[in-house]
Amino acid sequence: MSVYHGESALRPEPDKVLKDIADYVHNYQITSDIAFETARLCLIDTIGCGLEGLRFEGCSRLLGPVVEGTIVPNGTKVPGTNYQLDPIRGAFNIGTMIRYLDFNDCFLAAEWGHPSDNLGAILAVADHLAREGQPLTVHDILESMIKAHEIQGGLALLNSFNRVGLDHVVLVKVASTAVVSKLLGLSHAQTLDAVSQAFVDGQSLRTYRHAPNTGPRKSWAAGDACSRAVNLALLVKKGELGLPSVLTAKTWGFYDVLLKGKPFEFQMPFGSYIMENVLFKISYPAEFHAQTAVEAAHTIHAQLKALGKSSDDIKSVRIRTQEAAIRIIDKQGPLDNFADRDHAISYMVAYPLIFGELTSESYTDKSAADPRIDALRAKIHCVEDRTFSVDYHEPSKRSIGNALSIELNDGSILDEVVVEYPVGHRRRRTEGTPLLIEKFKRHISYHYDLAQQNKILNVVSDANSLFQLRVDQFTDLFVKQ
Repeated sequence: MSVYHGESALRPEPDKVLKDIADYVHNYQITSDIAFETARLCLIDTIGCGLEGLRFEGCSRLLGPVVEGTIVPNGTKVPGTNYQLDPIRGAFNIGTMIRYLDFNDCFLAAEWGHPSDNLGAILAVADHLAREGQPLTVHDILESMIKAHEIQGGLALLNSFNRVGLDHVVLVKVASTAVVSKLLGLSHAQTLDAVSQAFVDGQSLRTYRHAPNTGPRKSWAAGDACSRAVNLALLVKKGELGLPSVLTAKTWGFYDVLLKGKPFEFQMPFGSYIMENVLFKISYPAEFHAQTAVEAAHTIHAQLKALGKSSDDIKSVRIRTQEAAIRIIDKQGPLDNFADRDHAISYMVAYPLIFGELTSESYTDKSAADPRIDALRAKIHCVEDRTFSVDYHEPSKRSIGNALSIELNDGSILDEVVVEYPVGHRRRRTEGTPLLIEKFKRHISYHYDLAQQNKILNVVSDANSLFQLRVDQFTDLFVKQ
Protein backbone atom coordinates (compact mmCIF):
# COMPACT_ATOMS: atom_id res chain seq x y z
CA MET A 1 0.00 0.00 0.00
CA SER A 2 1.41 3.39 -0.97
CA VAL A 3 1.41 6.22 1.54
CA TYR A 4 0.55 9.74 0.41
CA HIS A 5 1.55 12.52 2.75
CA GLY A 6 -0.40 15.28 1.02
CA GLU A 7 0.69 18.61 -0.39
CA SER A 8 2.49 21.08 1.85
CA ALA A 9 0.23 23.95 2.90
CA LEU A 10 3.18 26.16 3.85
CA ARG A 11 2.90 29.33 1.78
CA PRO A 12 6.18 30.02 -0.02
CA GLU A 13 7.96 33.28 -0.63
CA PRO A 14 6.54 35.14 -3.64
CA ASP A 15 7.97 34.25 -7.03
CA LYS A 16 10.94 36.42 -8.03
CA VAL A 17 9.17 37.71 -11.16
CA LEU A 18 6.29 38.99 -9.04
CA LYS A 19 8.73 40.74 -6.70
CA ASP A 20 10.69 42.23 -9.59
CA ILE A 21 7.52 43.69 -11.12
CA ALA A 22 6.32 45.14 -7.81
CA ASP A 23 9.79 46.54 -7.06
CA TYR A 24 9.91 48.19 -10.48
CA VAL A 25 6.45 49.72 -10.21
CA HIS A 26 6.94 51.13 -6.70
CA ASN A 27 10.65 51.93 -6.54
CA TYR A 28 12.12 52.58 -10.00
CA GLN A 29 12.51 56.21 -11.01
CA ILE A 30 12.08 57.01 -14.71
CA THR A 31 14.79 59.55 -15.61
CA SER A 32 14.94 59.17 -19.39
CA ASP A 33 13.86 62.31 -21.26
CA ILE A 34 13.58 60.22 -24.42
CA ALA A 35 11.16 57.87 -22.69
CA PHE A 36 8.92 60.71 -21.50
CA GLU A 37 8.92 62.46 -24.88
CA THR A 38 8.14 59.18 -26.65
CA ALA A 39 5.39 58.56 -24.10
CA ARG A 40 3.92 61.98 -24.88
CA LEU A 41 3.80 61.06 -28.57
CA CYS A 42 2.38 57.67 -27.64
CA LEU A 43 -0.39 59.25 -25.54
CA ILE A 44 -1.34 61.60 -28.37
CA ASP A 45 -1.31 58.83 -30.95
CA THR A 46 -3.21 56.33 -28.80
CA ILE A 47 -6.02 58.77 -28.02
CA GLY A 48 -6.23 59.58 -31.73
CA CYS A 49 -6.45 55.90 -32.66
CA GLY A 50 -9.30 55.49 -30.20
CA LEU A 51 -11.18 58.41 -31.72
CA GLU A 52 -10.69 56.94 -35.18
CA GLY A 53 -12.08 53.62 -33.98
CA LEU A 54 -15.27 55.35 -32.85
CA ARG A 55 -16.09 56.15 -36.48
CA PHE A 56 -16.75 52.47 -37.13
CA GLU A 57 -20.05 50.95 -36.03
CA GLY A 58 -18.40 47.66 -35.14
CA CYS A 59 -16.49 49.51 -32.45
CA SER A 60 -19.03 52.04 -31.23
CA ARG A 61 -21.75 49.41 -30.66
CA LEU A 62 -19.52 47.68 -28.08
CA LEU A 63 -19.18 50.79 -25.93
CA GLY A 64 -21.15 52.51 -23.21
CA PRO A 65 -22.48 51.32 -19.85
CA VAL A 66 -23.85 47.83 -19.30
CA VAL A 67 -27.20 49.37 -18.37
CA GLU A 68 -28.07 52.04 -20.91
CA GLY A 69 -28.25 55.55 -19.50
CA THR A 70 -26.11 54.85 -16.43
CA ILE A 71 -23.91 57.78 -15.38
CA VAL A 72 -21.42 57.09 -12.58
CA PRO A 73 -20.59 59.98 -10.23
CA ASN A 74 -16.85 60.76 -10.49
CA GLY A 75 -16.67 57.99 -13.07
CA THR A 76 -14.30 57.61 -15.98
CA LYS A 77 -15.11 59.81 -18.96
CA VAL A 78 -14.58 58.08 -22.29
CA PRO A 79 -12.93 60.27 -24.98
CA GLY A 80 -15.07 61.05 -28.01
CA THR A 81 -18.31 60.16 -26.17
CA ASN A 82 -20.54 61.45 -23.38
CA TYR A 83 -20.17 58.24 -21.36
CA GLN A 84 -19.15 58.42 -17.70
CA LEU A 85 -18.58 54.91 -16.41
CA ASP A 86 -17.19 52.96 -13.50
CA PRO A 87 -13.44 52.43 -14.04
CA ILE A 88 -13.81 48.73 -14.89
CA ARG A 89 -16.27 49.38 -17.70
CA GLY A 90 -14.36 52.55 -18.58
CA ALA A 91 -11.20 50.50 -19.07
CA PHE A 92 -13.03 48.17 -21.46
CA ASN A 93 -14.41 51.12 -23.44
CA ILE A 94 -11.13 52.98 -23.76
CA GLY A 95 -9.09 49.84 -24.36
CA THR A 96 -11.47 48.64 -27.07
CA MET A 97 -11.59 51.91 -29.01
CA ILE A 98 -7.78 52.20 -28.86
CA ARG A 99 -7.22 48.74 -30.27
CA TYR A 100 -10.15 48.39 -32.65
CA LEU A 101 -8.44 49.45 -35.90
CA ASP A 102 -4.99 47.96 -35.18
CA PHE A 103 -3.47 51.43 -35.62
CA ASN A 104 -1.79 52.03 -32.23
CA ASP A 105 1.83 51.32 -31.35
CA CYS A 106 3.58 47.97 -31.39
CA PHE A 107 6.57 46.10 -29.99
CA LEU A 108 7.84 42.95 -31.65
CA ALA A 109 10.08 40.30 -30.13
CA ALA A 110 9.61 36.63 -29.20
CA GLU A 111 6.07 37.77 -28.39
CA TRP A 112 4.16 40.46 -30.26
CA GLY A 113 1.91 43.09 -28.80
CA HIS A 114 0.72 46.66 -28.52
CA PRO A 115 1.88 48.20 -25.24
CA SER A 116 -0.29 51.30 -25.57
CA ASP A 117 -3.28 48.99 -25.09
CA ASN A 118 -2.52 49.51 -21.39
CA LEU A 119 -3.71 53.11 -21.63
CA GLY A 120 -7.26 51.72 -21.45
CA ALA A 121 -6.70 50.74 -17.83
CA ILE A 122 -4.35 53.60 -16.93
CA LEU A 123 -6.55 56.44 -18.19
CA ALA A 124 -9.75 54.89 -16.83
CA VAL A 125 -8.34 54.61 -13.32
CA ALA A 126 -6.43 57.90 -13.34
CA ASP A 127 -9.41 59.89 -14.63
CA HIS A 128 -11.74 58.36 -12.04
CA LEU A 129 -9.30 59.08 -9.21
CA ALA A 130 -8.72 62.65 -10.42
CA ARG A 131 -12.48 63.27 -10.40
CA GLU A 132 -12.52 62.05 -6.81
CA GLY A 133 -9.98 64.75 -5.97
CA GLN A 134 -6.65 62.96 -6.15
CA PRO A 135 -3.89 65.21 -7.58
CA LEU A 136 -2.98 63.08 -10.58
CA THR A 137 -1.44 64.73 -13.63
CA VAL A 138 -0.60 63.73 -17.19
CA HIS A 139 2.95 63.15 -15.93
CA ASP A 140 1.55 60.33 -13.77
CA ILE A 141 -0.15 58.85 -16.84
CA LEU A 142 3.09 59.00 -18.83
CA GLU A 143 5.09 57.37 -16.05
CA SER A 144 2.48 54.60 -15.81
CA MET A 145 2.61 54.14 -19.58
CA ILE A 146 6.41 53.85 -19.58
CA LYS A 147 6.27 51.23 -16.84
CA ALA A 148 3.40 49.30 -18.46
CA HIS A 149 5.29 49.30 -21.76
CA GLU A 150 8.38 48.03 -19.96
CA ILE A 151 6.61 45.21 -18.13
CA GLN A 152 4.73 44.02 -21.22
CA GLY A 153 7.73 44.37 -23.51
CA GLY A 154 10.20 42.96 -21.01
CA LEU A 155 8.14 39.80 -20.71
CA ALA A 156 7.80 39.68 -24.52
CA LEU A 157 11.49 39.96 -25.41
CA LEU A 158 12.40 36.29 -24.91
CA ASN A 159 9.12 34.58 -24.02
CA SER A 160 6.84 33.40 -26.83
CA PHE A 161 3.29 33.01 -25.59
CA ASN A 162 2.03 32.57 -29.15
CA ARG A 163 3.96 29.32 -29.55
CA VAL A 164 1.80 27.74 -26.86
CA GLY A 165 -1.38 29.26 -28.32
CA LEU A 166 -1.80 32.14 -25.86
CA ASP A 167 -2.68 35.64 -26.96
CA HIS A 168 -0.43 38.56 -26.07
CA VAL A 169 -3.21 40.32 -24.15
CA VAL A 170 -2.12 38.26 -21.12
CA LEU A 171 0.75 40.77 -20.96
CA VAL A 172 -1.67 43.71 -21.11
CA LYS A 173 -3.53 42.23 -18.15
CA VAL A 174 -0.33 41.73 -16.14
CA ALA A 175 1.22 45.12 -16.98
CA SER A 176 -2.02 47.05 -16.45
CA THR A 177 -2.69 45.31 -13.15
CA ALA A 178 0.77 46.28 -11.92
CA VAL A 179 0.64 49.98 -12.77
CA VAL A 180 -2.98 50.65 -11.81
CA SER A 181 -2.29 48.99 -8.47
CA LYS A 182 0.11 51.79 -7.67
CA LEU A 183 -2.32 54.44 -8.97
CA LEU A 184 -5.00 52.97 -6.68
CA GLY A 185 -2.71 53.28 -3.68
CA LEU A 186 -1.97 49.59 -3.18
CA SER A 187 1.13 48.73 -1.18
CA HIS A 188 4.11 46.86 -2.61
CA ALA A 189 2.75 43.62 -1.10
CA GLN A 190 -0.73 44.25 -2.51
CA THR A 191 0.68 45.00 -5.95
CA LEU A 192 2.48 41.67 -5.81
CA ASP A 193 -0.83 40.01 -4.89
CA ALA A 194 -2.68 41.76 -7.71
CA VAL A 195 -0.10 40.74 -10.32
CA SER A 196 -0.36 37.15 -9.12
CA GLN A 197 -4.11 37.35 -9.68
CA ALA A 198 -3.50 38.54 -13.25
CA PHE A 199 -1.30 35.51 -13.95
CA VAL A 200 -3.78 33.01 -12.47
CA ASP A 201 -6.70 34.56 -14.35
CA GLY A 202 -7.97 32.66 -17.40
CA GLN A 203 -5.84 33.60 -20.41
CA SER A 204 -7.10 34.22 -23.95
CA LEU A 205 -6.29 31.88 -26.81
CA ARG A 206 -4.94 33.28 -30.08
CA THR A 207 -7.71 31.47 -31.99
CA TYR A 208 -9.44 34.72 -32.94
CA ARG A 209 -6.30 36.05 -34.65
CA HIS A 210 -5.69 33.14 -37.00
CA ALA A 211 -7.37 31.56 -40.01
CA PRO A 212 -9.94 30.13 -40.24
CA ASN A 213 -11.35 31.83 -37.11
CA THR A 214 -10.03 35.37 -37.43
CA GLY A 215 -12.69 37.73 -36.18
CA PRO A 216 -13.50 40.98 -34.39
CA ARG A 217 -12.81 39.62 -30.91
CA LYS A 218 -9.16 40.47 -31.56
CA SER A 219 -10.26 44.10 -31.65
CA TRP A 220 -11.72 44.08 -28.12
CA ALA A 221 -9.48 41.51 -26.48
CA ALA A 222 -7.18 44.23 -25.12
CA GLY A 223 -10.16 46.15 -23.76
CA ASP A 224 -11.23 43.00 -21.97
CA ALA A 225 -7.73 42.58 -20.54
CA CYS A 226 -7.73 46.20 -19.33
CA SER A 227 -11.06 45.76 -17.56
CA ARG A 228 -9.90 42.51 -15.94
CA ALA A 229 -6.76 44.26 -14.71
CA VAL A 230 -8.72 47.06 -13.05
CA ASN A 231 -11.17 44.62 -11.50
CA LEU A 232 -8.40 42.45 -10.06
CA ALA A 233 -6.54 45.42 -8.61
CA LEU A 234 -9.74 46.69 -6.98
CA LEU A 235 -10.46 43.25 -5.50
CA VAL A 236 -7.01 43.17 -3.92
CA LYS A 237 -7.54 46.69 -2.61
CA LYS A 238 -10.58 45.29 -0.78
CA GLY A 239 -8.47 42.56 0.82
CA GLU A 240 -8.30 39.71 -1.71
CA LEU A 241 -5.20 37.57 -1.17
CA GLY A 242 -2.60 36.77 -3.79
CA LEU A 243 -0.98 33.52 -4.86
CA PRO A 244 2.73 33.75 -4.05
CA SER A 245 3.92 30.84 -6.23
CA VAL A 246 1.41 31.36 -9.03
CA LEU A 247 4.20 30.98 -11.61
CA THR A 248 6.37 28.24 -10.12
CA ALA A 249 3.89 25.99 -8.27
CA LYS A 250 4.44 22.41 -9.38
CA THR A 251 1.61 21.03 -11.58
CA TRP A 252 -0.77 23.95 -10.92
CA GLY A 253 1.42 26.98 -11.67
CA PHE A 254 1.52 29.16 -14.78
CA TYR A 255 4.79 27.65 -16.00
CA ASP A 256 3.66 24.02 -15.77
CA VAL A 257 0.11 24.53 -16.98
CA LEU A 258 0.64 27.01 -19.81
CA LEU A 259 4.35 27.12 -20.73
CA LYS A 260 5.15 23.40 -20.64
CA GLY A 261 7.29 23.89 -17.55
CA LYS A 262 9.50 26.58 -19.06
CA PRO A 263 10.15 29.59 -16.78
CA PHE A 264 10.32 33.16 -18.03
CA GLU A 265 13.62 34.47 -19.40
CA PHE A 266 14.65 38.12 -19.34
CA GLN A 267 17.02 39.92 -21.69
CA MET A 268 17.51 42.95 -19.45
CA PRO A 269 16.25 44.42 -16.16
CA PHE A 270 13.18 46.67 -16.26
CA GLY A 271 14.00 50.26 -17.21
CA SER A 272 12.62 52.37 -20.07
CA TYR A 273 13.94 50.48 -23.13
CA ILE A 274 10.56 49.45 -24.51
CA MET A 275 9.01 52.93 -24.63
CA GLU A 276 12.20 54.36 -26.11
CA ASN A 277 12.12 51.74 -28.88
CA VAL A 278 8.38 51.38 -29.43
CA LEU A 279 7.11 51.16 -33.00
CA PHE A 280 4.46 53.64 -34.12
CA LYS A 281 1.97 52.80 -36.85
CA ILE A 282 2.06 56.07 -38.69
CA SER A 283 1.18 55.73 -42.33
CA TYR A 284 -1.03 52.65 -42.52
CA PRO A 285 -3.58 50.87 -40.30
CA ALA A 286 -1.98 47.50 -40.97
CA GLU A 287 -0.66 44.65 -38.85
CA PHE A 288 2.90 45.70 -38.11
CA HIS A 289 4.74 42.85 -39.79
CA ALA A 290 3.28 44.13 -43.07
CA GLN A 291 4.03 47.85 -42.58
CA THR A 292 7.19 47.87 -44.70
CA ALA A 293 5.52 45.68 -47.35
CA VAL A 294 2.69 48.22 -47.61
CA GLU A 295 5.21 51.04 -47.94
CA ALA A 296 6.95 49.11 -50.73
CA ALA A 297 3.60 48.49 -52.45
CA HIS A 298 2.92 52.24 -52.51
CA THR A 299 6.31 52.79 -54.14
CA ILE A 300 5.57 50.16 -56.79
CA HIS A 301 2.11 51.61 -57.46
CA ALA A 302 3.80 54.92 -58.31
CA GLN A 303 6.36 53.14 -60.51
CA LEU A 304 3.61 51.34 -62.42
CA LYS A 305 1.76 54.59 -62.91
CA ALA A 306 4.91 56.24 -64.27
CA LEU A 307 5.28 53.35 -66.75
CA GLY A 308 1.70 53.76 -67.91
CA LYS A 309 0.76 50.45 -66.33
CA SER A 310 -1.47 49.30 -63.46
CA SER A 311 -2.02 46.34 -61.19
CA ASP A 312 -3.80 44.64 -64.10
CA ASP A 313 -0.38 44.22 -65.72
CA ILE A 314 1.05 42.23 -62.79
CA LYS A 315 1.76 38.54 -63.35
CA SER A 316 3.19 37.71 -59.93
CA VAL A 317 4.32 39.26 -56.65
CA ARG A 318 6.94 37.78 -54.35
CA ILE A 319 7.26 39.07 -50.80
CA ARG A 320 10.50 38.36 -48.95
CA THR A 321 9.58 38.69 -45.30
CA GLN A 322 10.29 37.63 -41.71
CA GLU A 323 9.28 34.30 -40.20
CA ALA A 324 6.83 36.03 -37.85
CA ALA A 325 4.90 37.54 -40.75
CA ILE A 326 4.50 34.14 -42.39
CA ARG A 327 3.18 32.67 -39.12
CA ILE A 328 0.69 35.47 -38.45
CA ILE A 329 -0.52 37.10 -41.66
CA ASP A 330 0.26 34.86 -44.65
CA LYS A 331 -3.24 33.75 -45.65
CA GLN A 332 -4.78 32.28 -48.77
CA GLY A 333 -8.42 32.05 -49.81
CA PRO A 334 -11.50 34.14 -48.94
CA LEU A 335 -11.25 36.74 -46.18
CA ASP A 336 -14.46 36.91 -44.20
CA ASN A 337 -14.41 40.24 -42.35
CA PHE A 338 -12.59 43.48 -41.49
CA ALA A 339 -10.44 41.74 -38.87
CA ASP A 340 -9.51 38.99 -41.32
CA ARG A 341 -8.36 41.48 -43.93
CA ASP A 342 -6.21 43.68 -41.70
CA HIS A 343 -4.29 40.53 -40.73
CA ALA A 344 -3.63 39.26 -44.27
CA ILE A 345 -0.41 40.48 -45.91
CA SER A 346 -1.71 39.62 -49.38
CA TYR A 347 -4.68 41.96 -48.87
CA MET A 348 -2.56 44.71 -47.33
CA VAL A 349 -0.19 44.59 -50.31
CA ALA A 350 -2.76 44.08 -53.04
CA TYR A 351 -4.91 47.05 -52.03
CA PRO A 352 -2.23 49.76 -52.41
CA LEU A 353 -0.87 48.12 -55.55
CA ILE A 354 -4.33 48.63 -57.05
CA PHE A 355 -5.48 51.89 -55.47
CA GLY A 356 -2.32 53.61 -54.25
CA GLU A 357 -3.65 53.88 -50.67
CA LEU A 358 -4.47 51.86 -47.58
CA THR A 359 -6.80 53.40 -45.00
CA SER A 360 -9.13 52.09 -42.32
CA GLU A 361 -11.95 52.10 -44.88
CA SER A 362 -9.92 49.79 -47.13
CA TYR A 363 -10.91 46.78 -44.99
CA THR A 364 -14.68 47.27 -45.09
CA ASP A 365 -16.97 44.83 -46.91
CA LYS A 366 -17.70 47.53 -49.48
CA SER A 367 -14.04 48.07 -50.31
CA ALA A 368 -13.26 44.34 -50.31
CA ALA A 369 -16.00 43.64 -52.86
CA ASP A 370 -13.79 44.87 -55.73
CA PRO A 371 -12.90 41.64 -57.63
CA ARG A 372 -9.45 42.93 -58.55
CA ILE A 373 -8.30 42.50 -54.95
CA ASP A 374 -8.73 38.75 -54.69
CA ALA A 375 -7.51 38.31 -58.25
CA LEU A 376 -4.25 40.03 -57.34
CA ARG A 377 -4.03 38.27 -53.96
CA ALA A 378 -3.94 34.96 -55.83
CA LYS A 379 -0.74 36.12 -57.56
CA ILE A 380 1.06 36.98 -54.30
CA HIS A 381 3.28 34.57 -52.40
CA CYS A 382 5.60 34.94 -49.39
CA VAL A 383 9.04 33.49 -48.75
CA GLU A 384 11.04 33.77 -45.56
CA ASP A 385 14.26 35.77 -45.68
CA ARG A 386 16.51 34.45 -42.90
CA THR A 387 18.36 37.76 -42.61
CA PHE A 388 15.08 39.59 -42.04
CA SER A 389 14.14 36.99 -39.39
CA VAL A 390 17.48 37.35 -37.57
CA ASP A 391 17.51 41.16 -37.69
CA TYR A 392 13.93 41.18 -36.39
CA HIS A 393 15.21 39.83 -33.04
CA GLU A 394 18.57 41.64 -32.96
CA PRO A 395 18.32 44.22 -30.11
CA SER A 396 20.41 46.82 -31.92
CA LYS A 397 18.23 46.60 -35.04
CA ARG A 398 14.74 45.14 -34.44
CA SER A 399 13.98 45.68 -38.11
CA ILE A 400 10.72 44.55 -39.69
CA GLY A 401 11.94 44.03 -43.24
CA ASN A 402 9.96 43.24 -46.37
CA ALA A 403 10.95 43.22 -50.03
CA LEU A 404 8.57 43.13 -53.02
CA SER A 405 9.48 41.72 -56.45
CA ILE A 406 7.03 42.22 -59.30
CA GLU A 407 6.90 40.35 -62.59
CA LEU A 408 4.69 41.84 -65.30
CA ASN A 409 2.62 40.03 -67.90
CA ASP A 410 5.06 41.06 -70.64
CA GLY A 411 7.86 39.18 -68.86
CA SER A 412 9.64 42.23 -67.50
CA ILE A 413 10.66 42.30 -63.84
CA LEU A 414 10.70 45.51 -61.81
CA ASP A 415 13.59 46.25 -59.48
CA GLU A 416 12.94 44.77 -56.06
CA VAL A 417 11.79 47.35 -53.50
CA VAL A 418 13.25 46.70 -50.04
CA VAL A 419 12.13 48.48 -46.86
CA GLU A 420 13.73 47.26 -43.62
CA TYR A 421 12.54 49.88 -41.11
CA PRO A 422 9.01 51.30 -41.08
CA VAL A 423 8.57 55.04 -40.64
CA GLY A 424 7.40 54.41 -37.08
CA HIS A 425 10.71 52.82 -36.07
CA ARG A 426 13.07 54.61 -33.68
CA ARG A 427 15.64 54.87 -36.49
CA ARG A 428 13.16 57.01 -38.43
CA ARG A 429 11.76 58.95 -35.44
CA THR A 430 12.81 62.37 -36.78
CA GLU A 431 11.07 61.64 -40.07
CA GLY A 432 8.10 60.00 -38.41
CA THR A 433 7.19 62.46 -35.65
CA PRO A 434 5.70 65.18 -37.92
CA LEU A 435 3.72 62.46 -39.71
CA LEU A 436 2.49 61.15 -36.36
CA ILE A 437 1.19 64.61 -35.47
CA GLU A 438 -0.58 64.83 -38.85
CA LYS A 439 -2.17 61.44 -38.17
CA PHE A 440 -3.46 62.78 -34.83
CA LYS A 441 -4.81 65.90 -36.52
CA ARG A 442 -6.76 63.74 -38.99
CA HIS A 443 -8.20 61.63 -36.22
CA ILE A 444 -9.48 64.56 -34.13
CA SER A 445 -10.81 66.42 -37.19
CA TYR A 446 -13.78 64.05 -37.53
CA HIS A 447 -14.97 64.70 -33.96
CA TYR A 448 -14.42 68.35 -33.01
CA ASP A 449 -14.92 71.80 -34.49
CA LEU A 450 -11.88 73.80 -35.53
CA ALA A 451 -11.71 75.79 -32.31
CA GLN A 452 -11.63 72.61 -30.17
CA GLN A 453 -9.10 71.00 -32.48
CA ASN A 454 -6.79 73.98 -32.05
CA LYS A 455 -7.28 73.92 -28.27
CA ILE A 456 -6.36 70.23 -28.15
CA LEU A 457 -3.30 70.72 -30.36
CA ASN A 458 -2.06 73.65 -28.30
CA VAL A 459 -2.33 71.63 -25.09
CA VAL A 460 -0.65 68.45 -26.32
CA SER A 461 2.14 70.35 -28.13
CA ASP A 462 3.42 72.12 -24.99
CA ALA A 463 5.12 69.25 -23.19
CA ASN A 464 5.85 71.08 -19.92
CA SER A 465 2.30 72.36 -19.52
CA LEU A 466 0.84 69.02 -20.60
CA PHE A 467 2.84 67.11 -17.99
CA GLN A 468 1.42 69.34 -15.22
CA LEU A 469 -2.19 69.21 -16.45
CA ARG A 470 -4.67 67.39 -14.19
CA VAL A 471 -5.84 64.11 -15.68
CA ASP A 472 -9.53 65.06 -15.59
CA GLN A 473 -8.77 68.34 -17.39
CA PHE A 474 -6.90 66.40 -20.05
CA THR A 475 -9.73 63.92 -20.57
CA ASP A 476 -12.30 66.73 -20.67
CA LEU A 477 -10.58 68.03 -23.82
CA PHE A 478 -11.92 65.00 -25.68
CA VAL A 479 -15.38 64.60 -24.13
CA LYS A 480 -18.48 65.01 -26.28
CA GLN A 481 -21.35 66.83 -24.60
